[in-house]
Amino acid sequence: MFLFMKQHEFVPQVPYGTRDFLPREASQKRAVEGALAQLFANWGYDEVVTPTIEYLETMTVGVGNDLDQHMFKFFDKNNRILALRPDMTTPMARVAATRFKGSPSPMKLFYITNVFRYEQAQAGRQCEFYQAGVEIMGASEPAADAEVIALAVESMLKSGLQKFQIGLGQVDFINGIMEQSELSLVQRQQIKHAMVTRDLVGLGEILVKSGLSQSDQTLLKHIPLLHGREDMLKQAYSMVTNDKSRRALDNLANIYHLLENYGVSKYVDFDLGIIRDFEYYTGMVFEGYTAGLGFPICGGGRYDTMLNSFGMNCGATGFALGIERVLLALERQGIDGTQNCKGVYIGWNKENLVKAIKQADTLRDSGCSVELAVIPESSAQAKESQKRKGYAKLVYVE
Repeated sequence: MFLFMKQHEFVPQVPYGTRDFLPREASQKRAVEGALAQLFANWGYDEVVTPTIEYLETMTVGVGNDLDQHMFKFFDKNNRILALRPDMTTPMARVAATRFKGSPSPMKLFYITNVFRYEQAQAGRQCEFYQAGVEIMGASEPAADAEVIALAVESMLKSGLQKFQIGLGQVDFINGIMEQSELSLVQRQQIKHAMVTRDLVGLGEILVKSGLSQSDQTLLKHIPLLHGREDMLKQAYSMVTNDKSRRALDNLANIYHLLENYGVSKYVDFDLGIIRDFEYYTGMVFEGYTAGLGFPICGGGRYDTMLNSFGMNCGATGFALGIERVLLALERQGIDGTQNCKGVYIGWNKENLVKAIKQADTLRDSGCSVELAVIPESSAQAKESQKRKGYAKLVYVE
């Protein structure tokens, strides 16, 4: 088709849901990722890099087919189905179970990488996107959950964000209510989907058809509205009678007490309507929100059963932070998270290239960021190049 096109008529495009990072954006992205990598290392986490592609059966272990419709899938030469990783929790669980079996617990791992999920592309939501995250594997105590949440708060602060809030929930609160109500698995899934999407109208319609008593319907419809501080937990405790839901609230209270000791509780509110959009969560869950974005900037929670599916019996908890979402939030909040790393531009006239090379080497050895012109310039041309390229200082060799 393109053979018969004139050269100027063909405009190459990137695939749907992907994007280019131009120099300023790439610099901001690198700065945020570098700051996060240092933060995670300072908290005692080790970096792991996993393959971009995984076998499909690996990606569905422990999570069922929740992500199947959102995966990019293809075949290898042996007709095995491969998939671009749609999230990092499952690959990290695979690594822990297959490469770190027998290692001292708990394991603290982090990653900074790209993931792929087919969905409607919009600002802050791409089919290829970048995440930074941590996992603690081999710990079931509230202390591990509190550390993950505290680290999520520190991650957003380190990224340059100043105004944000974490909503903290517990999936067993609603699980206890639904088990007590003896809802079918299909009905539970429908109710959870309505809560994940915050579809209160749809939730009401599902409950009307569920056959539940009016009091149970009222309680379930009220769950997405249960958010606030510690007094809300007391209110929620009085609304339920089953042990599972009450243990979930006790768990949240314990985690919050630890967050007070971390000094980050001011960033955390309780939101019992948060249950997240993955089936593998088993305990506390949370999402982080900031001004200017209508969707979470980070999220995570406890997933104690996933590692069992890989043959490793231990609890786990973690979170992921969206890098592009951080950059978009910084832009919309008018925060410049990139420091000018362009130091010196060196221009030279026809006779002084060798001298200019030595000058550039000297400055680079001293730690300066230096660009050396590749063609001779007049002093005026060099000054214009310095200004156009955004360098703080000009050195002209003549």
